[in-house]
Amino acid sequence: MRAVVTGGAGFIGSHLCERLLHEDHEVVCVDNFLTSSPHNVEHLKENRRFQLNDRDITHGLEVAGQVDAVFHLASPASPADYLRLPLATLRVGSVGTWHALDLAAAKGARFLLTSTSESYGDPLVHPQPESYWGHVNPVGPRSVYDEAKRFGEALTMAYRRCRGVDAKIVRIFNTFGPRMRADDGRAIPTFISQALRGEPITVTGDGSQTRSLCYVDDVVDGLLRMAMSDHGGPVNLGNPHEVSMLELAQWIGKLSRTTSDIALIPRPQDDPERRRPDITKARELLDWEPTTPVERGLCDTITYFRRLGSGDFTERWNGPISSSPIPQARS
Repeated sequence: MRAVVTGGAGFIGSHLCERLLHEDHEVVCVDNFLTSSPHNVEHLKENRRFQLNDRDITHGLEVAGQVDAVFHLASPASPADYLRLPLATLRVGSVGTWHALDLAAAKGARFLLTSTSESYGDPLVHPQPESYWGHVNPVGPRSVYDEAKRFGEALTMAYRRCRGVDAKIVRIFNTFGPRMRADDGRAIPTFISQALRGEPITVTGDGSQTRSLCYVDDVVDGLLRMAMSDHGGPVNLGNPHEVSMLELAQWIGKLSRTTSDIALIPRPQDDPERRRPDITKARELLDWEPTTPVERGLCDTITYFRRLGSGDFTERWNGPISSSPIPQARS
């Protein structure tokens, strides 16, 4: 298979490129590095089956030769990024998705849209099944991401119905692992960076709000299973094990062996209270569920951030990461 991965130098995208190459596929990675880094795919450049294109897909997306699959991951994905880049987020979610779908239609390729649990907004139904239409504030600051993804879903289904594109949608819930940016604003990289620097771990609100955390390798496996399936979706990909932000901060404090205190700060506007996927569809249609324990995933991620850090705190945090078990990822 020859696959195009938009946003392929991003956090999840780079892991997807790596997995595709490992399975002997050819990969055309397309990225404009707005919120990603070429360093994420530096180790892939010597592979003759890998091609890196520096391109903004809102200006068009043309790829010469055969294309069998288009994985559309291009978009700012963290609140810090899409609040800083609201117009770019809306543009790639609309015009960028349109161009990616046009490429799939022209090449007769499969198309996979990586949508998001943010499609459900601050949900009134818990856990969230794919049949739930969501509770989104369309004019709030987070709407630039939420509504861009919801538009992308509508456009994807229109291409499936009207133009016969083999198009599919997955809704990804909170995903973590190596290659997240330390400054991307999401809870896990923020908490780990603060812990390794010995700074207070800043939890918003009272920390009772929950998320469901899925390791990146499991998400990539779900993306490939969905792309190779006959199902259009949407299908949720995430971990049904629910964790409070206060509990997460405490886990990271233990695993990093920090002396940092936990500090409570104000919650941002429209921050969802609870988030947990119903993955019945993924289990039944894709034979998929997460298998990586949260503890192992957090340890791998902490190790990655240690290696990125300055020499002084890399030396400070050497030795075993985990001294006590914490709950496993699977429900």
